[in-house]
Formats: sequence, structure tokens, C-alpha cells
Amino acid sequence: MEKTYTISDLANEFDITTRTIRFYEEKGYINPRRNGTQRIYDAADRTSLRLILRGKRLGLSLEETADMIRMYGEPGGNRKQLEKFIQRISEKRAELERKSRDLEKMLDDLRRVEDKARLTLAKYSN
Repeated sequence: MEKTYTISDLANEFDITTRTIRFYEEKGYINPRRNGTQRIYDAADRTSLRLILRGKRLGLSLEETADMIRMYGEPGGNRKQLEKFIQRISEKRAELERKSRDLEKMLDDLRRVEDKARLTLAKYSN
């Protein structure tokens, strides 16, 4: 018998709100079956949710993550999925490294301006 999950189970496991899960459901990224008004999620829904949240943590857009999840069931999907994932991770890493360099430059500028302002202020104290 396949393991199933309630919306509360998944919300607690992933530390997200039930509203977040319903949002992903409304977008069609997860597709629980229904038992009356109760949503019943299967292992595939749980995996999709886990991948969506991982993509979010890595800075991927929801659509980028969903594209990779959709590739999974295609012939050669794992390979395509991994190639696209590696490409996107490399792009994201390069973007973050560029931003990090920009932040370091800004911090250096702020330090220089602050030091200069402190020296100028010290002149007034004399």
C-alpha cells in the first residue's frame, strides 16, 4: 500500500503553510486526489513539493523548477533534468559570485568613506 500524506503532514514536514501547498496545487505543480474535501497526497506529490522548495532555496524560479520536474517522466528525462539543473546552478552561482564581488566593493567604499569622515570629525575635536 502506497504511503499517503495529508496537507498538514506535508506542511509540518516542510515547515510551510497549508496555503503554500494549496498555491502549488492551484498552479498544477502537485496534484493530490480527493476524498470528499480532504486532499490526499502521494509520494510523487511529496517529492515534487520537496524539489520545489529546494529550487526556491537555490534561487530558481518556480517555473524553472517546474520545468525540471516535468522533464523527469520524459524519455532521457533524468539526464536532461540533470544537465539543465547543472546549467542553472552554474548560472546562479556565477550571478551570486558577481553580486558578492559587488557587495565587497561597496563595503570597501563604505569603509573608506567612514574612515575619511572619522578623520575629518577628529580634526574638529582638536
